[in-house]
Amino acid sequence: MKTAVAIRHLAFEDLGLIEPWLKRRGWRVVIYDAGVDEIWKIDLGQVDLLIVLGGPIGASEDTLYPFLAEEVDVIRQRLDSGRPLLGICLGAQLMARALGAAVAPMRRKEIGYGPLALTPEGAVSPLVRIGGQSVLHWHGDQFDLPAGCATLATTPTCSNQAFMVGDHAMAWQFHLEVDAARMEQWLIGHTGELRQAGIDIAALRQAAAQHRAGLAQALDAVLTDWFSRLRL
Repeated sequence: MKTAVAIRHLAFEDLGLIEPWLKRRGWRVVIYDAGVDEIWKIDLGQVDLLIVLGGPIGASEDTLYPFLAEEVDVIRQRLDSGRPLLGICLGAQLMARALGAAVAPMRRKEIGYGPLALTPEGAVSPLVRIGGQSVLHWHGDQFDLPAGCATLATTPTCSNQAFMVGDHAMAWQFHLEVDAARMEQWLIGHTGELRQAGIDIAALRQAAAQHRAGLAQALDAVLTDWFSRLRL
């Protein structure tokens, strides 16, 4: 049985649709909660896939959240090993940081559903399987591209939406994994951020329902393509 380990920063920002996708294929899924569990004790040699999830904190806020430095260390070790790694939102930013790239606030937050524009590099990556499906954007920071990596996708608000390191490591600034059936947890948990950003909560709820089936199909297609390249 293969093992996937997810590092989670906020209870409801979990694996979402990824967990049942893995379990249907016979994977064992283990969750570590950042700031609570001892991330540095993860035996990476026994982990077939490491997933670093999102969260509302800044990727460089080590002073406020000291565990981030240890987490970046774990991510750097995983990148160096050449074994499968997926970073989503904050996880993608931590991957960029582990590779020496900066993470900084954008001019405005990007929250809501919208399509990606794939670059030529993105068009030959697993992200091509997203097609024209809108994805969920929910972030106020953006990573710079690590040296040697190409931008795979862009939006008008955020020029760097994804990158890969070889075939083994993939970073998404956006979300494919969020299950619209549980979007209410996001709307409740992030109500302060949504109000501050002037987001129409009812419209966001409606968009989540509209894109639910399409996002599930896109996630399945992207992971299937990526895993075929990894031979998992």
